[in-house]
Amino acid sequence: MVLLHGHLGAGAAGKVIESFGQVVIGGNFVVGFVVFIILMIINFIVVTKGAERISEVSARFTLDAMPGKQMAIDADLNAGLINQAQAQTRRKDVASEADFYGAMDGASKFVRGDAIAGMMILAINLIGGVCIGIFKYNLSADAAFQQYVLMTIGDGLVAQIPSLLLSTAAAIIVTRVSDNGDIAHDVRNQLLASPSVLYTATGIMFVLAVVPGMPHLPFLLFSALLGFTGWRMSKRPQAAEAEEKSLETLTRTITETSEQQVSWETIPLIEPISLSLGYKLVALVDKAQGNPLTQRIRGVRQVISDGNGVLLPEIRIRENFRLKPSQYAIFINGIKADEADIPADKLMALPSSETYGEIDGVLGNDPAYGMPVTWIQPAQKAKALNMGYQVIDSASVIATHVNKIVRSYIPDLFNYDDITQLHNRLSSMAPRLAEDLSAALNYSQLLKVYRALLTEGVSLRDIVTIATVLVASSAVTKDHILLAADVRLALRRSITHPFVRRQELTVYTLNNELENLLTNVVNQAQQAGKVMLDSVPVDPNMLNQFQSTMPQVKEQMKAAGKDPVAAGAAATASIAGALCKVVCAGAACAVV
Repeated sequence: MVLLHGHLGAGAAGKVIESFGQVVIGGNFVVGFVVFIILMIINFIVVTKGAERISEVSARFTLDAMPGKQMAIDADLNAGLINQAQAQTRRKDVASEADFYGAMDGASKFVRGDAIAGMMILAINLIGGVCIGIFKYNLSADAAFQQYVLMTIGDGLVAQIPSLLLSTAAAIIVTRVSDNGDIAHDVRNQLLASPSVLYTATGIMFVLAVVPGMPHLPFLLFSALLGFTGWRMSKRPQAAEAEEKSLETLTRTITETSEQQVSWETIPLIEPISLSLGYKLVALVDKAQGNPLTQRIRGVRQVISDGNGVLLPEIRIRENFRLKPSQYAIFINGIKADEADIPADKLMALPSSETYGEIDGVLGNDPAYGMPVTWIQPAQKAKALNMGYQVIDSASVIATHVNKIVRSYIPDLFNYDDITQLHNRLSSMAPRLAEDLSAALNYSQLLKVYRALLTEGVSLRDIVTIATVLVASSAVTKDHILLAADVRLALRRSITHPFVRRQELTVYTLNNELENLLTNVVNQAQQAGKVMLDSVPVDPNMLNQFQSTMPQVKEQMKAAGKDPVAAGAAATASIAGALCKVVCAGAACAVV
């Protein structure tokens, strides 16, 4: 408006601009420049600069404090001070606070840019207006300068007042420090705390309403509204206010005293199996991406349950801010069993016997079995497959690791409730047998037998055969190792079946000297009656013999394409099997 119609006079740019030029600065552009510069200094140097610095510091400090706040929330949750829902709410509040200060850091740049734009617009209008007045409309230099400078100053003041208000509002939001109340509540309480604030605003609105050239009706309406509100507030009875405060205090007291006290329900339970993920791995359980990790964990649970004949506890998956971004940890009965760190955005290329060449990527090891692997980008998947690599996604890598860890802790996860469920199945198939088993062995004895079988890798699926053997053998002995040995003998076909190839079973057996030595150790332990059969002390020379022989035997059988299986007598199977697991991981000990 100033550049297009400035030659028509001060009123061509609008009544408000004319009023500011004529009334506010008295038609003196020097005064206008001084007022404009003062407003710019206040806006640009004081308010905007301070708000920008505060927003930067607040954003940085908020982000730096975020891990500590997350750890404090986890600590309160683990201590039972808050429940899971409250923890989720607090985490959202922490994230919202970080997002707010980050956004305000960016918003302060816009506010500062608005102040800079005001100065640039002033210079453009001033120089451009004078040039247009002189060269286009043939005004004298003095007239053009007087006319365009007056309108430019008026326009600048009109623009700077809203800019100053915007900067002040942004600064108030950034520098606000209060309790848990939101900012709208705080502003309402502070503005309406005293009628004098509204009376002051009423006077300012009324003065602006009587300034020539200003929009009179809007200012008068706002002045009347603010005056009426202040009058109503001044008439509010003091007794009612005191009564409200008293009622609020009473309500707060009742609420605090009715808070849930510490009880058994507030103590968090230990989960049998849990999987904690760093925040970069949380996407693997995102419903929008198909829950790849959740689906594979369910498959692991199903396979392990089917193979062992017992229902595996549900595997809980949760985010853990204490872990590294790409780290995960597996917990058994609340204790960390293992952990690993994998690239969340890469695939694992596992070399096979058919692999040729090397593919570009990050070298590493398989978290589950420690085999050398290469972590590649998803775009390299087709190339890796063509080169003979097995390509495995992150969800499958974690699920494989969980499968390995959980299988090794099956005996520890089996408890009294599992015995109840197992015997309920037995009762549905053979009610009388279930009654005889309950009469022959108590739950404590049964738990030891079942755990011994699971430790040796014996499935409990054939519960009818297992119960039949236990009922018969319990009349002779109550020792859980001997009972488990009898069960193994009865299940010899199912135990050896996975290792049979073309109706043949290739095994290594203990020589007579070693077999007799183990038998004597077991007999001495039984006669002493002080040592459990599953913890019989073994002579160091015998252990050295196992350590030097069993790894060689295992490698020979694997080289011949056969499963590493060792067979022994029922009486010494437990000790021999334990020694095989200690000195030669992966060797099976089957009774035939």
